[in-house]
This record gives sequence, structure tokens and C-alpha cells, in this order.
Amino acid sequence: MSSPSEPHIPVLLDEVIDALAIVPGERHVDATFGAGGYTDAILERGAEVAAFDRDPQAIEGGQTLVAAANGRLILIEAPFSQMESELASRDLVPVDGVTMDIGVSSMQLDQAERGFSFQQDGPLDMRMSGEGVSAAEWLNEADEAEIADVLYNYGDEPRSRRVAGAIVRARPLTRTSELANVVRKALGYKPHDKKDPATRTFQAVRIFINRELDELAEGLAAAERVLKPGGRLAVVTFHSLEDRMVKRFLRERSGSEPAGSRHLPAKTAKAAPSFETPAKAIRPGEEEVA
Repeated sequence: MSSPSEPHIPVLLDEVIDALAIVPGERHVDATFGAGGYTDAILERGAEVAAFDRDPQAIEGGQTLVAAANGRLILIEAPFSQMESELASRDLVPVDGVTMDIGVSSMQLDQAERGFSFQQDGPLDMRMSGEGVSAAEWLNEADEAEIADVLYNYGDEPRSRRVAGAIVRARPLTRTSELANVVRKALGYKPHDKKDPATRTFQAVRIFINRELDELAEGLAAAERVLKPGGRLAVVTFHSLEDRMVKRFLRERSGSEPAGSRHLPAKTAKAAPSFETPAKAIRPGEEEVA
């Protein structure tokens, strides 16, 4: 179906829809509604959708699509880690498919006032839900060692200690442009450089502030519990931390790898496989990467 306001076309849309093998009348979960791109495509194929987003702006923006769906779409303002309880309370379990598009949405990046982008000046916020500690509050209070650990563990920043030291010396920081410039100065930056050195720092702080890896681990486990036998799970990831977690989860749950991750739920005994051995990961084409 098409809505009066066209949803953003997400990455790997056709590949995700093909993997879900949607049959009209099925019930699907879009765990990361965002601007509604996956949800719209699933609705087009005749399924019902329960869509999650912890961002109240995404839920508000999706009301037009709800109206156009004629009762086949419900929006739930909650993190996808709460998928099982939220669906069960609405008598929507089990489901035929779950789609997860991990990370920050293009809608959030495009809004300077949300504080996710180092390419625009805005308040240093980065909270997806608008609740809890903001990026500025944490960066201005955390000690240097903690900041360095976050940058290294969540951003793969090899010079995390140098960046953390520069951040502490420059405090207080309240704007995205301030943080970006501190990182650029600490690491060196030329306008013609392919990658802005602030990229890793912004990624790391965002992941930490929003507990994204913990959310992903809990969300994968929740998806496993709500899917019916023969159900399909499609996960889109954007960086290596997420990618490794998803691949490990699927290998463990398909019986092809022993459990063992500080993020994924611990297993006291080897359980029967709940997923088929996953197919090889699909990568975006050149046009989508550009």
C-alpha cells in the first residue's frame, strides 16, 4: 500500500521482503519502525504489522500510515527488547516474521536537534527515546578512563585514550559541533579525508547512551520467543559489533556454534536448535552504499 506521505526507502528493502516470504494474512513485526519503509512494504503484501519504536517522534509520524492501513497496523512506543510482553498483552503472539533494522535511523540523523550527527550543529543529545542521560550529560561527568573504554569498545577507536583526554580537557561540551571539532583536532583532519575522524566517537557514544547492544541481544531473544515454527527473522546491521552479535546468535540458535557472549543470554545447557542454519549474509549494492 502507499501512504499519503511516502515512507523513506530503507536499505536492502527488496532483499528483506524476499527473505520474509510474506503471505497475505500473516502477522509480522517491524521491530524498528523509523520512517515506516519496511512496514509499508510488508503491508503492501497483505500482511498485518505490529511495529515498534522507542522514538516518540517516529510513532507520531507513523499515524498517517496507521490510518491508511485500515486496521492492519498497530504502532507500539517501546523498545524492541519488550517485544514479547507488548505483543502478548495484545494477544498478538505468535508471529510469522520479525524484521530488525539496527542502529540510528536516517530520520534521526537528518534532524540536527536530535544530536546524532557530527555533520550538523545541534544539542549534544543522542537519546532515541528522549529519556535518560543525554550524551552531553554523560560526557561532561564521566571520567577519562570510562570515556576511553566506551570509544574503544563501541566505536573501535584505536586512539580512544587520546580522544578521551581531549574531551575531558574541553569540557563542558553541549553541542555536536563542539564534540566533532574536539575529536578532529585530537586526531588530525583534512577536508579531503574520506572518513571524518569523529565518526567512531559519535557511533560509540550513541550506542552507549541508548544501550544498543544490550537492546539487540534482548531483542533477538524476544524475536526467537514470539516467532511461530517456520517463522522468519530478517536483521539488517550497519557495523561490525552488531554484525558479529547477530551472526553469533544465529549460529548458536541453529546449533552450529557453542554459546558464549557477554551480551547474549547465557545458556546453562545446549538447547535444541530454534533456527535453521542461516544463509550467507546479503550485502548492499553499490547504489545503496553510495
